[in-house]
Amino acid sequence: MSLLDTKNLMQGISLDCVIFGFHNNDLRVLLLELKNIKLCALPGGFIANDEDVDLAASRVLQNRTGMTDIFLQQFYLFGKVSRNVPGHADRLVREKLIGKDLYSFFNRRYVTIGYYALVEYTKVNPLPDEISVKCDWYNINDLPGLILDHREIILQAHETLKSHLNFKPIGIKLLPAKFTLRDIQSLYETILSKKLDRRNFRRKILGFNILNALQERRTGLAQRPAQLYKFNLSQYNRALHEGLNQGW
Repeated sequence: MSLLDTKNLMQGISLDCVIFGFHNNDLRVLLLELKNIKLCALPGGFIANDEDVDLAASRVLQNRTGMTDIFLQQFYLFGKVSRNVPGHADRLVREKLIGKDLYSFFNRRYVTIGYYALVEYTKVNPLPDEISVKCDWYNINDLPGLILDHREIILQAHETLKSHLNFKPIGIKLLPAKFTLRDIQSLYETILSKKLDRRNFRRKILGFNILNALQERRTGLAQRPAQLYKFNLSQYNRALHEGLNQGW
């Protein structure tokens, strides 16, 4: 943080990235454990005066975690007066997370732009930055202590992710190349935090016309062999562009 060129940064505005990770019916969120204060934080940062906001989000995520090529979607502006906690900048200086020269920059009211992404967390390798001791995945239902309003930001991002399932497909980077309807239903249930009726789910997901049935079945399990599917890439991309016609 001491390397921040605050003269070239927008004043009073920041951004925070909520990176959701999915694997084996487990939904997690990526957090940085900050040095000295034993609290976690979302990967966040600031926007240069001459920088597009979306590009700033990708740069911040890379600088804070080393992660690249992650599609980030802007989802909310957090601007409550209460999100600016008195004494926060003092603590950052006291615990040597920032230098005294940055006190005035941090000791002001900030609104923050929220971004989120959904990745297969076993396929990425996030790393902590210079003010963090760890960069790790935490279960969405068992979050550690967090700075400022970062818990609220995560919960809002999760609600946004769930609502987005009503009009856009997911799964193309979260499931294996070949999968069963049970696999994709488990993905949706994990994100939505609720059980879905098997027959209704099958009818809806097949009605989106984004899946191709294969002449293959998954064998070797206790259950009877299950039909395998793969995504129809052209139909999937079309659904991303045009949206879906029914929700969950």
